[in-house]
Amino acid sequence: MNLVGGVVIFLISWWICLFVVLPIGVRGQFEENEIEDGTEEGAPVSHMLPKKMVWATIGAIGCTVIAGLIVIPLLQYYGA
Repeated sequence: MNLVGGVVIFLISWWICLFVVLPIGVRGQFEENEIEDGTEEGAPVSHMLPKKMVWATIGAIGCTVIAGLIVIPLLQYYGA
């Protein structure tokens, strides 16, 4: 896997991991009884986005390593 391929795999993995971790731990305002005026009651109280971005980065690094060490060599071995 060359550098460009690795970056592409990392970016795609990062977005997929981000979409996986986005709903984790989100509590709506109606669940906390802290509804602010002018907002939807289903809006999150705290989105925790920086924390989720870190988890997405860790997951993307893991996916990129797995792709580089296992998937790409298998594809090259079987001629795909």
